Amino acid sequence: MKELRLAGAATSAEGNALLPAFIADYNARFAKPPANNKDLHRSLRAGDDLDDAFAWKEERTLSQALTLQYDKVMFILEPSEQAKAAIGKRVTVVDYPDGLAIRYRGVELKYRTFDKIRQVSQAAIVENKQLGAALAFIREQQLRRGPERRSGPRRRDQRDARLFKVG
Repeated sequence: MKELRLAGAATSAEGNALLPAFIADYNARFAKPPANNKDLHRSLRAGDDLDDAFAWKEERTLSQALTLQYDKVMFILEPSEQAKAAIGKRVTVVDYPDGLAIRYRGVELKYRTFDKIRQVSQAAIVENKQLGAALAFIREQQLRRGPERRSGPRRRDQRDARLFKVG
């Protein structure tokens, strides 16, 4: 970005026009020839799964209640034979960019989530801001009624001085 600014590019079109010259200059300054010119990349095999290879994986211990925690969320596994077999054992949480999977010995387990950190909607916040007016109205109604006499059980036993005396 700094190079584009110094070259005077202010729009995407001007930046794209300067890009070929920038790449040639950058490669001239920093490129190094490979130690071995032979291409050592190997082809993907039929069983290779790049999504699974690049997914973030962490292990968690499954509780007796078929629950585990990951990323501040509690996951509740559906009761099944595989899930019951995994109680007290390590399961793998596979975090893909577009979702999540929980596996035990290569078998995906079904789950539901319980989000412990609830998000408050903006509408609920606005409604709570109007709570002050409602409380003021209630206070006004209470003042209009006047003092009320409370009728309830008397605590005659608490008048006895021996009741709270220590020793």
